Amino acid sequence: MVITMAEQGAALQSYNQELVKCIENLKKKSEALQLLILEEERERDNLEKDMESLTARLAQVNENLSRNIATKRDYDRTISESEAAYEKILESSQVLLNMLRREAQCLEKGSTT
Repeated sequence: MVITMAEQGAALQSYNQELVKCIENLKKKSEALQLLILEEERERDNLEKDMESLTARLAQVNENLSRNIATKRDYDRTISESEAAYEKILESSQVLLNMLRREAQCLEKGSTT
């Protein structure tokens, strides 16, 4: 079987059309992928900005939290010291009151005799 030049030309033209279609299809896929890449890069950039903002906010919250914890610790210490001093005052007042009562009783016993 002998293939004529016309048949060869037709086959070549058919292959050429198929090659052009494949190349065009690959170009369309490449362009679609490029759009997806650009979209993902924009999303990445936005996420990085959000992370920077959140990281800065987290640092600020941690700083405020540390300061507030230290301040609360100071309040608790002051309250504890004040309560201890107040207890000593109450104890001293009770001792003084008892002493005054004894003295008053002694004075009353001494003046009635």
